[in-house]
Amino acid sequence: MTETKIYVGLNDSETLRQEFDTAKYVSILKNVCKSYRIPFSFSLAQGGYLHEDGRYTEEQTLVISLIDAEKSVINEIAKDLCVFFRQESVLITEERVRAYFVDRSQ
Repeated sequence: MTETKIYVGLNDSETLRQEFDTAKYVSILKNVCKSYRIPFSFSLAQGGYLHEDGRYTEEQTLVISLIDAEKSVINEIAKDLCVFFRQESVLITEERVRAYFVDRSQ
C-alpha cells in the first residue's frame, strides 16, 4: 500500500501570515476530502521553510494522510487546497507502508 501525505501551509502566499483561525482551515480541508469521497486523516504540525528570495517563514501546516488513493485524485485535492488556502504550492510525499485493520473480534 502507499501512504500519501499532503502538506498545506496556513500562511497566505501574499500576506505571509495566517489569515483565518485554524478551525476554518480544518473545516475547508474536511469539506474538500468529503467532496472527493476519500478516506483521510490529518494532523496539525509546526514548520518552517526558506523562500526563494532567502526569507525564512514559520507557520502552522495541515498534514493530510491518504492510503492507496489514486494519484489523479491526490493531485486534484492538492490543487483545490492550493486555491482555497491561497498557496503557491503544496508538498506531496509518498511512501510504501504495510497497513492492516484489527477489529475487536480478533
